[in-house]
Amino acid sequence: MSEKRKLAFSKVNYIIMITGVIVLALGFIIMTMDSEPYGFGFLGLTLGPIVVMLGFLIQFVAIFYKPKSNSDSK
Repeated sequence: MSEKRKLAFSKVNYIIMITGVIVLALGFIIMTMDSEPYGFGFLGLTLGPIVVMLGFLIQFVAIFYKPKSNSDSK
């Protein structure tokens, strides 16, 4: 029982993931703010989807990011 459980990701990974979720939510909020009918304006068709794709890219980076270790193993 004295063994420490290791998480799948480090603290930095989780911070990046939370940032990605916030960016995703921001993208969907931007898409809903479009004043054109059915979201066919600049916000709904261009800016919102770009921000959402950026959020997914941040999530991808968060999953594959590997922090540098401080130990000098030779």
